[in-house]
Order: sequence, then structure tokens, then C-alpha cells
Amino acid sequence: MAAPFDALVQELSKLPGVGRRSAERAALSLVRKGAPALAALEDALAAVRTGVALCSRCGAVTSAAENPCPFCTDPARDRSRLLVVEEAGDVLAIERSGAWNGLYHALGGRISPAAGTGPKDLAVARLEARLAGGEVREVVLALGTDVEGDATAAWLRERLAPSGVAVTRPAYGLPADSGVRYSDPLTLRRAIAGRAGC
Repeated sequence: MAAPFDALVQELSKLPGVGRRSAERAALSLVRKGAPALAALEDALAAVRTGVALCSRCGAVTSAAENPCPFCTDPARDRSRLLVVEEAGDVLAIERSGAWNGLYHALGGRISPAAGTGPKDLAVARLEARLAGGEVREVVLALGTDVEGDATAAWLRERLAPSGVAVTRPAYGLPADSGVRYSDPLTLRRAIAGRAGC
């Protein structure tokens, strides 16, 4: 196998949800399509490198020029409610559902001893700083419903208790052993509308 091809496969296989075989198929597709497809991919990657960032306030994906992001700066959003998710991709899934008009906070992961991720690896200090302003009255923990998501939610609930802010979780609708980003818009709307205390 050609070294540049193998290097491309190696890089693609590092992406979440992309195994070696999927990476090989994607790399082969790019090679078959030739220079125009490779040039378009190069341009898209270069544009992301310089033009896309994570919001300095909530952690959602935004343009480098709009930081804080449009969610954080939109005056029509309910600033008394904050929806906490694991990753920036979860914000996009919830926005597509149309179920939320409050603010967001992406933790940047979850507590996972197997992956070597602990509380110190999450954007919790930034979350606590946002709550210190006193404007937020409810924090909704829209985390995965698997063991690690539940453990992260329990840890956060205990950590946020002294703030006096109501801490809730979506009540139903999210599939077990799954995450927010994998749910359809209707399921997300029902889960957020029917949230209950933790």
C-alpha cells in the first residue's frame, strides 16, 4: 500500500465512529474521485482550521468571527435555563429538534474511567462561573443515559447543589445506552418537555 494512502487511512480512522475499514473506503473514494475531490477536502479542512472554533462561553461550534456564538448572544433566548450536554455535536442535535430556547453548555466529554476522563477534564469551572451570575434558575443535564452519562449527571448534581439552582434531567424518550446526538428531533422534544428532577 502506498505510504500517503496509508497515512490518510490512519488519520481518518482516528475520527469517532470511523474504523479501519470505513477509513479505507473513504480514502479509496477520494482517490477514485481524483484531484477535484481531494482539493475540495483540503479547502474545507483549511477553512475549518482558520474559521471554526468552539464558543468561549458555551462550547458549541461557531465561527471564529462570532465568538461567543449566536446561541449565547441571542437576546431572545431564555437566559434562566441552561441545558448541559456532553459534546458540541449534542447542541446541534437539540437545536434541530426545536425543543429548546434556553442557553447551552457543552462539557467536552463525560466522566469515563475507561477512557481516562475525569471531572478535571470537563468544562465544569466555566459552568460554575456561568451559574455564579445568578441569572440561571434551572440546569437541565441532557447527558447520555448509559452508565457513564448517569455517573456524570450524579456527580454534577452533587457539585451544583450548593448553587441553589434547580437541576433536572430529560424525563423520558432518550434510548438507554445512547446519547443525545443519536436521537431524532421528536424524541428530543418529548424528553426535554417532560424533564423531571434528578
